[in-house]
Amino acid sequence: MDGENTLGRRQMLAVSAVVVAGGAALTACGSDDGKKSGGASGQALGKTTDIPVGGGKIFESQGVVVTQPTAGTFKAFSSTCTHQGCTVSQVVDGLIECPCHGSAFSITDAAVKAGPAPSPLPAKQITVTGDQITLA
Repeated sequence: MDGENTLGRRQMLAVSAVVVAGGAALTACGSDDGKKSGGASGQALGKTTDIPVGGGKIFESQGVVVTQPTAGTFKAFSSTCTHQGCTVSQVVDGLIECPCHGSAFSITDAAVKAGPAPSPLPAKQITVTGDQITLA
């Protein structure tokens, strides 16, 4: 070998370290479709007409449930149950329900209405502009 077109051992290790560090940095910035991070900021969720008065809609991939307790009032909460981390499955009769162990939360403030969940669902920030709901 003439050495001109080959990398030395130290050069190869340095290049490998840079590639590994860069990959780790990119992985840390990513997410698995928003479920763990709670969704991306500024992401459009849907229209106000998608959310029934006295009910709500679960946006599973964004990790959020949006409710409309009274006409024109929109609330958003994490869709992850505070008991064991299951995703809530439905919004019925003024309650956000978890299928795993029967926990239920108020559509108004996410307060626990039926256990075993130990605490309310965390609030999420949304903005409503015209008829568009966006994760803030």
